[in-house]
Amino acid sequence: MRILNTRDKSFKKAFFLVVNSKRGQSKNNLSKVTKIINQVKNKGDLSLIKYTEKFDNIKLTTNSIKLNNVIINKKIKSLENKIKKSIDLAFERITKFHKKQTFKGFKFKDKLGNELGYKISPLDKIGVYVPGGTASYPSTLLMNSIPAMVAGVKNIYCVMPTPNGEINAGVLYAAKKCRIKSIFRVGGAQAVAALTYGTKSIPKVDKIVGPGNIYVATAKKEVFGTVGIDMVAGPSEITVIADDTNKADWTAADLLSQAEHDVLSQSILLTKSEKFAKKVTREITNILKTLPRKKIASQSIKNYGCIVVCKNDKELIDLANIIAPEHLEIKIKGAEKMIKKIKNAGSIFIGQYSPEAVGDYLAGPNHVLPTSGSARFASGLSVNDFIKRTSFIKCTKTGIEKIGQMAINLANYEGLHAHALSVKKRINS
Repeated sequence: MRILNTRDKSFKKAFFLVVNSKRGQSKNNLSKVTKIINQVKNKGDLSLIKYTEKFDNIKLTTNSIKLNNVIINKKIKSLENKIKKSIDLAFERITKFHKKQTFKGFKFKDKLGNELGYKISPLDKIGVYVPGGTASYPSTLLMNSIPAMVAGVKNIYCVMPTPNGEINAGVLYAAKKCRIKSIFRVGGAQAVAALTYGTKSIPKVDKIVGPGNIYVATAKKEVFGTVGIDMVAGPSEITVIADDTNKADWTAADLLSQAEHDVLSQSILLTKSEKFAKKVTREITNILKTLPRKKIASQSIKNYGCIVVCKNDKELIDLANIIAPEHLEIKIKGAEKMIKKIKNAGSIFIGQYSPEAVGDYLAGPNHVLPTSGSARFASGLSVNDFIKRTSFIKCTKTGIEKIGQMAINLANYEGLHAHALSVKKRINS
């Protein structure tokens, strides 16, 4: 893992080369994705069947796009009890956290008797994309579905690719707990298109959430506007602020916990100790040898990982804010004070006993977080992503007579005379 030092004259160039190289890897697959979207839009299930056979090596029929309850129940029975218990605990903790986010709206009357407020309505239908292939994640199903459940969404659907016919029992168990209405065994851009436009088998939804590969991300970006999306998520990332009071092997494991996700994932360590930086590098090499996903993690660390040796706390904070990471661990003395100065991070993990991995599964806060620097302006998935806030205005006769002339003044100033007339007629009535 390369080590950079802020004292070096070439540091700034080298640092931004590392950070931006990962963010520039969103290859332009737009033409391929657009073709898939249009075919699903026009041919529905037939295109879903065609692309599922091509990409997932499984031949579906219109009757088998949706997983039936016999298969679901059989797979769930095969799931180890310890995994069921772990999913149960995760469900309980994530639900508890998200219930704290509920917003009931408000209304009030001003001194003129005009009634103003916000009306809160849940979305009607949402689609959750759960990745398959290189890994399959019950945690993704939980994190994307629970805030929708808490928000009051009645119809939650899941699309999940099943490459070579492999169906993940953990995802099915999580889906049952989240009261998923139907599970469809399709993925990729074709699944995004199906949820956007609807097919005979898959209903059209109001919003699509959940992570996926570059084709899924591009498809979500392309259909946005016709349907709502959570965000355009990139590969996972972590930044760790640590020093030689930490265990080097713990820090190495934390960095690798994101590197094993994807060859495009990014892991960065910020430290004031060069000695500690070298220790962590050695531990990464040792741990990599033991990982089943070492090929993926090795490429990620080699191409997009780095350790930055900083002069002081200010540099640690400044660089963390520049990176604006999806996950930020702060494991040094004074972490509580430091987080007050952190402006850009999807989620912050404080202290030596708060590894990012516990947040991925069952701490409670959502693990669907902004990536690729978008934590500068975006937040993680929440209950608010599944509700609509509709304002309402009810003016009294006295109320409009008192404030109406000011509205007329502004309307005339903007050259919108029918606006002015609309108010004037009520004042003169």
